[in-house]
Amino acid sequence: MRVFDHYSEAPAECRGGVVALGNFDGVHLGHQAVIGAAQAIAREKAIPCGVMTFEPHPRLLFKPESETFRLTPALAKARLIGRIGVDFLLLQHFDRAFAALSPQDFIRRVLLDALGVAHVVVGYDYAFGHGRGGNAEALQAIGHELGFSVTCVGPVRAQDGALYSSTRVREALRAGRVREATSILGRNWEIEGEVGHGDQRGRQLGFPTANIRLDDYMHPAFGVYAVRAALGTGDSAPVVNGVANIGVRPTFDKKDAMLEAHLFDFDGDLYGRHLRIALVDFLRPERKFDGLDALRAQIAEDGRTARAILAGLAE
Repeated sequence: MRVFDHYSEAPAECRGGVVALGNFDGVHLGHQAVIGAAQAIAREKAIPCGVMTFEPHPRLLFKPESETFRLTPALAKARLIGRIGVDFLLLQHFDRAFAALSPQDFIRRVLLDALGVAHVVVGYDYAFGHGRGGNAEALQAIGHELGFSVTCVGPVRAQDGALYSSTRVREALRAGRVREATSILGRNWEIEGEVGHGDQRGRQLGFPTANIRLDDYMHPAFGVYAVRAALGTGDSAPVVNGVANIGVRPTFDKKDAMLEAHLFDFDGDLYGRHLRIALVDFLRPERKFDGLDALRAQIAEDGRTARAILAGLAE
């Protein structure tokens, strides 16, 4: 998959194809339906298929003071879209100049002049251009005039009728409903990053942890989770079961949110390595303990609970 970050850099082999447009934060099953529709059209026409999304997320430009909300920062989003199997990904740099493009300029400069699109696929709620002045209906009308086709994919719902959406994923994660989030995403939600040094308290307690900052990730419910850790960025990276705490560690009066994962039956050096921590199930909320003995006993109990959950899923 070719990846580039500005429409002016589009390689010649990426022109004349089908492009799926959207923010695609989370790359959930609804997003996958939009990208899948683009793939089907591209296969039928024997032309390239690509995805255009925006980095940083437009909300970060217009509301930089907002609480963290990202489900998939750029690296994670690119990997997930790459797994789907498109030919190229345009992670369009989103700044004030790009945001100022009118809907008409976006279509002419980006879609036609740079990408030479033959077909565009969007979700039913897609909006584009300055002030979100363009929508799917306008895109279809202008496309008809200028010579490219547009497919608008309607709402995608689960069997119970619930809509697949990034908002629902965030709501589920903030409430600790991990399995609900998994059902919308079509996979476990992951937090990834480089393992840094902590206070070494986990090791002192007999449960060494790999510590990862949440950085741009939204904060799920603070508490303890059964997890699976991929030791690397690639799909073939080895996976180790574990238990993780996400939160501010109130027993030690900390304030910064952190993910601390204890990996079962693993004694290798993880400092500086890149891990992907998949949340499998929520065990309990984070709480403050009266002392280290009480905390140590609870960590041991959490580990037994997580092992049982993960073993049950493997059966």
